[in-house]
Amino acid sequence: MKTVVVRNIKRADAAIVKRLGVLGTSTVHEAYGRFGLMKPYLRPVWAGGEAAGTAVTVLVHPGDNWMIHVAVEQCKPGDTLVVGCSADNSDGMFGDLLATSLMARGVVGLVIDAGVRDAKSLRQMGFPVWSKAISAKGTVKATLGAVNVPVVCAGVNVTPGDAVVADDDGVVVISRKDITDVLAKGEKRAADEDGKRKQLASGALGLDMYNMREPLAKAGLVYIDEPESD
Repeated sequence: MKTVVVRNIKRADAAIVKRLGVLGTSTVHEAYGRFGLMKPYLRPVWAGGEAAGTAVTVLVHPGDNWMIHVAVEQCKPGDTLVVGCSADNSDGMFGDLLATSLMARGVVGLVIDAGVRDAKSLRQMGFPVWSKAISAKGTVKATLGAVNVPVVCAGVNVTPGDAVVADDDGVVVISRKDITDVLAKGEKRAADEDGKRKQLASGALGLDMYNMREPLAKAGLVYIDEPESD
């Protein structure tokens, strides 16, 4: 691994990323062919947070947050900091001080395949974070990693500048080259779901909307009336 900091990365179009964020992770994941979803152990530190930004990536080593400090300088407004770890770790690598620094630079959120701490403060600050764990265990600053290189975070390959959409349902990463296509498919899907939602609210059944009755019968499902009691 090269211990480098890559500057001036190409970022996904901010306007498109914002529209992807409006759609939410579930719709974007489906529109992306069910691709790009990080493993579900990555959870929001506080409920209700949402973030849609462009990835600035960091590779760190277990128990060492040195490179997160290095990465802050490379962040621009609208970025999401994505931290991958070279080995399994749950130490509290990030807290309210680093969050304050990121917020000052316009960063919209953090995704980290390790632990964070200061959960209460992060919630009060309104800074959204998705992490593997919450842990008070501190870290050191001793080992070089890298900034703005491809990393693996919670099972997903993340390239600097990719779009990152995160909410209570998880975190989805969309390749910069695919965002226009995913947005078009996602907005169409959202419009279709709005129509279905109205039908369901009026009393329609999914069984009929999705034409399930015939295949259910072919699969062997049988309806019987409850027998009369003696």
